[in-house]
Amino acid sequence: MAQQGAALQGYNNELVKCIEDLCLKREELNKQIRQEEEEKAKLQNDIRILTERLARINENLARKMASRNEFDKTIAETEAAYMKILESSQTLLNVLRKEAGNLSRATESKNPAAKDG
Repeated sequence: MAQQGAALQGYNNELVKCIEDLCLKREELNKQIRQEEEEKAKLQNDIRILTERLARINENLARKMASRNEFDKTIAETEAAYMKILESSQTLLNVLRKEAGNLSRATESKNPAAKDG
């Protein structure tokens, strides 16, 4: 009986030690869980901040791209109008030269003395 009591006491001691080891492992695991939950919360906050920042940047980009498109349109329209002005100026110059030539010939034919002079 004493031997059975000693064996029972040994089992009891071992059981208590195993329970204590399990409790230590559980506490270590719980500590790791808390740390990862804190990291998760931090990352989620960072994601929220970055998502808001990304949204603002996308809005700014959209506005700036629309402005750039307006610049492109205005530049293209202005360049087209300028080319028409250049073409009109060239046409006007050609007409003026032709008329000046006609006037010169008309003046020369009316004034024969100018030819002899």
